[in-house]
Amino acid sequence: MNKPRQNRNTTLEGVIVAAFGRQYEVVVAGLAGQEEIRLKCYPRGKKSTFACGDEVEIEATGSDQGVITALKPRRNLLWRSDAFREKLIAANLSQVVVVTATEPGFSDLLISRCIAAAESQHLRTLIVLNKADLAESLPAAHRMLAPFERLGYEVVELSARAGADDLRPYLAGQRSIFVGQSGMGKSTLTNALIPEARAATREISEALNSGKHTTTFARLYPLDGGWLIDSPGLQAFGLAHLTPDELAASFIEFQGHLGNCRFRDCQHESEPGCALRAAIEAGAIDMRRFEHYRMIRNEIKDAKRQSQGW
Repeated sequence: MNKPRQNRNTTLEGVIVAAFGRQYEVVVAGLAGQEEIRLKCYPRGKKSTFACGDEVEIEATGSDQGVITALKPRRNLLWRSDAFREKLIAANLSQVVVVTATEPGFSDLLISRCIAAAESQHLRTLIVLNKADLAESLPAAHRMLAPFERLGYEVVELSARAGADDLRPYLAGQRSIFVGQSGMGKSTLTNALIPEARAATREISEALNSGKHTTTFARLYPLDGGWLIDSPGLQAFGLAHLTPDELAASFIEFQGHLGNCRFRDCQHESEPGCALRAAIEAGAIDMRRFEHYRMIRNEIKDAKRQSQGW
């Protein structure tokens, strides 16, 4: 079927389905009786501040090219940042799916970072434990994930190569993104759920106990009444864009205790009358999660100092 012809300077509306550098792939809904089209688009000007999932307006500059002229209001934005850089990951989501695996080892600190980013944008978090068929490594993975389960974050156990369909009910009608370390099986899951995706996969680098990067850019795929974004593997997830109050609020187990400290400017270290410390002693807050909070909070403070040249 021939692509519908688009006149130059005609304003079209579409969704960014892939983002690589300053180039974006935009799907434009077809007019009556026409199929949707895909255009390779560039931003107007030097700034490139768009993300996969963004709804945009474009002007066609050719049969398969265009220029992004406007960004429609976002419902939310998932992104990471440090003192000097920021990386937009995805926009207009309904949930973040954190993919872990029994092998190679995963970081529970990275999970806390992903959850904090999701909570700050009021997004649901789902945790996937992949390679659950590797029985010897399963108990250790369970111990790592237990603090998150106790907080109410659901964990779905599966094997991407044989049981990916177990995840479908959690993705149907949702606007989801797979995030996690390299080697956790995000692309394998994507391939199993969406065979036409043909996402590249590689063997795990056993020497480094980490996965080789296989997905180099985020891509959006329609799925069961919603859509799914497969994103590059993460080795870091900075949250320098969050304020200290936003970070504390993103740890949901803190919410019943914040504001109850004796001192209004309590840093939750060794101050007398600290409500968070009292909650830890009472078993209401997991000490490991509190350590995650302190580490991220100190990183945010350091990033602020560095960005201001202190």
